Amino acid sequence: MNAGTKWPHPDELKRDMEEFFAMKYGDKLKLGVMDAAPDQAQTAEEGTETKEAPLNLQFDYQPRDIKRYLDRFVVRQDAAKKVLATAICDHYNHIKRCSAKGTCGEYAKQNIIMLGPTGVGKTYLVRTVADLIGVPFVKADATKFSETGYVGGDVEDLVRELVQKADGDIRLAEYGIIYLDEIDKIATPNNILGRDVSGGGVQRGLLKLMEETEVSLRAPFDLTSQLQAVMEFQSKGKVSRNVINTRHILFIVSGAFNGLAEIVQRRLGAKAIGFHAAGRTAPADEDYFEHVRSADFIEYGFESEFVGRLPVVVSCQELKEDDLFEILKNSEGSIMRQYVSAMDAYGIALTPTDDGMRRIAQKACEERTGARSLVGVCERIFREYKYNLPHSPVKELELTGRMVDQPDAVLEEILKAARVERLNEMDSELETIALDWSRTNDIQIHLAPDAARSLSLKAYDGERALTDVFADIFKDFEHGLNLIRGAQGICFEITEEVVRDPKAALDKWIRAYYANNR
Repeated sequence: MNAGTKWPHPDELKRDMEEFFAMKYGDKLKLGVMDAAPDQAQTAEEGTETKEAPLNLQFDYQPRDIKRYLDRFVVRQDAAKKVLATAICDHYNHIKRCSAKGTCGEYAKQNIIMLGPTGVGKTYLVRTVADLIGVPFVKADATKFSETGYVGGDVEDLVRELVQKADGDIRLAEYGIIYLDEIDKIATPNNILGRDVSGGGVQRGLLKLMEETEVSLRAPFDLTSQLQAVMEFQSKGKVSRNVINTRHILFIVSGAFNGLAEIVQRRLGAKAIGFHAAGRTAPADEDYFEHVRSADFIEYGFESEFVGRLPVVVSCQELKEDDLFEILKNSEGSIMRQYVSAMDAYGIALTPTDDGMRRIAQKACEERTGARSLVGVCERIFREYKYNLPHSPVKELELTGRMVDQPDAVLEEILKAARVERLNEMDSELETIALDWSRTNDIQIHLAPDAARSLSLKAYDGERALTDVFADIFKDFEHGLNLIRGAQGICFEITEEVVRDPKAALDKWIRAYYANNR
């Protein structure tokens, strides 16, 4: 489609597809049978109604249990963990009561909005909670969605994805968690003209999902879903209307919210929260986030109805150098564990030292992207190590501060030292190989040190087995030396010159033998 071509409206596309099917298959085949009359699209067999029993969701946690679990994986963020743990318990305890009674009373769902800079663990907190509870978890960036009916993702796709994550178990999906990051990017500027389909439009699309609605598992504008419905209608005479209810789906949104701190500051004034006390450093955004109110979000660009459906506010703090060090050393989700496992796969034991991890934390802190920067710093350090060490004899590696600061120089030293050590070992192994060859062929040979080193170098640099290199060099020696086997007691000295040109050396020995025995 050319840049100047206008995108067709979905209704237009539907009309065109219906005309195409009518021309090819006649009036019996219709597109959009999901919207057919009740006598054409039914939810169950005629005269029957099926009702599934509620899912027996096992939830026996208290807020402190959840926080203790989160402490194993996420460093710091104590206040955020407490608020998140309490909201999670409120939400799933309500679900348990509903399941036990069979009906649900009035309840304001504890949807959550999380504030904080990138890399502080917002996503990790939510994913870890979902893993603990055993419910499906879906994460997406709010920026990829647009208002329903326009080009871009549909927010209802998030609910359908929950069913996929639950392996098709709709009941389990109805207790899942949907996490939307970059939510601050869909705030609607006050001066926007016309319809904002990617900001305010997405907010409006999320409103009914966050409260309660039923979402069809077949996307209305997805051609594949529509064709499946057509085939089902043709074969069964009806179309199943599988839907998922969002009443118990927990929605958590997050963002960095750049500029929100200034709004809170204007409302409160710095003195109102004691930021100018003696000896106090300049306040950070996180200091203001603790005092954010609904009015601040509305001024930031969110619709009041949207903010009203996110009653729980969680503020996360920026990670400092000590926090990043703690993540590397003690967190069960530490990236360092990943690199230890990666090296272990090659038979290399990686031992991180406090000095090395502290230096990584310092470098990561300078990048100011939180825990995410740990991945980048570690990858720059270990990239060449992961490529070169598996092909070397190195079996142990210690992560030191110098290795973090000068990874290339340290790698070169490690490889050089390992090469020398391995060559010495190979020289010794060649003595045994030469002895075995002498016994097998009843011909005495002796490897000079320079010859042994030459063979070792060929094997090491060519990444070949010593026995293979030795066999290639001396493949003609058994036959050639058998010609002069009568020279009992002779021990043939294998020098570097012999290794360099074994054929010439063998010819020289044979000519000398016959010259001396005429």
